[in-house]
Amino acid sequence: MKKVLVLLQAGNTTAAIAQIKVAPSAKDVRALQSALEAGNLSARWRDVNEAIQNSFDALSAPRLHRSP
Repeated sequence: MKKVLVLLQAGNTTAAIAQIKVAPSAKDVRALQSALEAGNLSARWRDVNEAIQNSFDALSAPRLHRSP
């Protein structure tokens, strides 16, 4: 998820949200959320926070499990 952080720092939120939507696991999405909170960046991009929450919810649901 370092790629997403780099995209956010560059100001490309659209590409960052696209990368969040294709995250391989809920664990990766949570790690990104933790990194944003640790750097006090979670309030900076509200649309990114929404995408993180939506992706986490989708990946956590057992019926939407993605195979490796």
